[in-house]
Amino acid sequence: MTNNNDKMSREEAGRKGGETTAKNHDKEFYQEIGQKGGEATSENHDKEFYQEIGQKGGEATSENHDKEFYQEIGQKGGEATSENHDKEFYQKIGQKGGEATSENHDKEFYQEIGEKGGEARANQRDGSDNGKMSREEAGRKGGEKSRR
Repeated sequence: MTNNNDKMSREEAGRKGGETTAKNHDKEFYQEIGQKGGEATSENHDKEFYQEIGQKGGEATSENHDKEFYQEIGQKGGEATSENHDKEFYQKIGQKGGEATSENHDKEFYQEIGEKGGEARANQRDGSDNGKMSREEAGRKGGEKSRR
């Protein structure tokens, strides 16, 4: 009891109420009220609301986590997704992604990423040439061809 006249602070009352609720209810209770809350929120807010809170959440998360965190959750998400989906799923989303990308980018974009990919692969090379064209050169030539 922290306030004057032996009254409990709002913070303390909230904490105690939360502890009592947690003791009296199970996981299903929280799932159910979460579902109801999500439905009510979706009825009262538009797409921009979700974009804004997603942006804020992403910024807050990025301030609190490093590259390893994102690698770990990405790997977990990828593994969970692969357990739940088949080859057709990946073909479908790959096609959708390719179509969306092609609608938003021009030939210069593809030239640039082709060249960068070629350069990156060339940097990974183990040094053996065997008379073959370097990957960097192949990427550059592929980019030039797509310009035509």
